[in-house]
Amino acid sequence: MRVAILGCGYVGLELGRQLAAGDHDPIGVRRSDEGVARIEDAGFDAVQADVTDREALAAVPDVDAIVFAASSGGRGAETARDVYVEGLRTAIETFGEREHAPDRLVYTSSTGVHGDHDGDWVDETTPLEPTTDKTAVLAEAERLALELPEQYGFEGTVARFAGLYGPGRYRLERYLEGPVTAGYLNMVHRDDAAGAVRHVLEETLARGEVVQVVDDEPAEKWAFADWLADECGVEQPPKRTKADRLADDDLSEAGRRRILTSKRCSNEKLRELGYEFAYPTFREGYRDAIERYQAAATSDR
Repeated sequence: MRVAILGCGYVGLELGRQLAAGDHDPIGVRRSDEGVARIEDAGFDAVQADVTDREALAAVPDVDAIVFAASSGGRGAETARDVYVEGLRTAIETFGEREHAPDRLVYTSSTGVHGDHDGDWVDETTPLEPTTDKTAVLAEAERLALELPEQYGFEGTVARFAGLYGPGRYRLERYLEGPVTAGYLNMVHRDDAAGAVRHVLEETLARGEVVQVVDDEPAEKWAFADWLADECGVEQPPKRTKADRLADDDLSEAGRRRILTSKRCSNEKLRELGYEFAYPTFREGYRDAIERYQAAATSDR
């Protein structure tokens, strides 16, 4: 396959590496010089283009599949709409109108579209209840990813990522130092986020469907932080309840909504599709970070 990875960042770079290792032909697309250099350093082809710019996307060659993995950079709902909705629409239309249109699209979304379920389990059949303007934009983009490609004769898939972690994003100190607020963590290692997308592309699965990309075990934050501390050989961090954190004067409205949003995300469908995790839980996924922490602590003595 020739695959265009639009917005080839944290997950996209790993996806490109995995596709190239499987004798596919990935093409990473980023708008900055730095982004293009990182793609080239990862060992596959790069095109410099803004995914929201139809004329710029003309520089990307014809492909068999598009992976739309662009990010709004943590900015607000208006910027998110420009990227996730209008950028996605531009990409689908630009590639779909070509003589050699792609066969499929994979759009990377977020489990944040689920909203609050008071700690209950959610899966691909659970009605979406986004709690912020930004997650409402993501839900709109999911609908677009599933519906618009059909007008151009190909199919869309939504890969709904849980919280990403991995190299450069372990955030050990955040949990080791605390305080840690109660709640659940739904996570997936970067390598498995990329691996799941590669799997559905290679096996032509989940066409016209949503699949949640999350590991086997939602983690209760207090238990997760205590496990990390024990593994790293440090004292377990201080804890606070949700009520304690909600009482803080410095808590933003977005932070308040995050604390009040609780759910456990199921990966049963992804497992049924045959994906085998490299890091099925945080215990395997954090091993490298823990070993590095231990080595650094030993060298400092």
